[in-house]
Amino acid sequence: MFKKTLLLTTAMVLAPSAFAQTSTLPNNSIAGIVVSNPDFSTLLAAVQAAGLTETLNGYGPFTVFAPTNAAFAKIPTDQLTALLNDPVKLKAVLLYHVVSGKVMAADVVTMTSATSLQGAPLNIMVNGSTVMVNDATVTATDIAASNGVIHVIDTVLMPPN
Repeated sequence: MFKKTLLLTTAMVLAPSAFAQTSTLPNNSIAGIVVSNPDFSTLLAAVQAAGLTETLNGYGPFTVFAPTNAAFAKIPTDQLTALLNDPVKLKAVLLYHVVSGKVMAADVVTMTSATSLQGAPLNIMVNGSTVMVNDATVTATDIAASNGVIHVIDTVLMPPN
């Protein structure tokens, strides 16, 4: 499923994250982390609107490339509203951000692609010390959850038509 050809960038793996979670969370699942972090409030609304909360609370393991509120803000308001009101399309978009299995940063940077739960491939590239998933930059890595891991991205990924 994965092609491994890229080199590990130590700065990306070891960089401290503003998104780091503590073990004091009552629910340290991916869904619990999204709920507890205000930078994911739009992602939370989208997950709830798509009916995926239970999935992200499930056993997994999953790897989620999680867009921040700033990433969602890049989408024009009318398009974002339409997306949030279309559960079928929204679910496809959100599942495009999820990969089966727990893929840590050290693994991500050695890959050139991964298959999303939506079914379409994600392109993974390293450009200097920057890791890209399609056209999104990974800004924080290895946020551990009880059912997988979150990597934060700065752009919402849209699946191919």
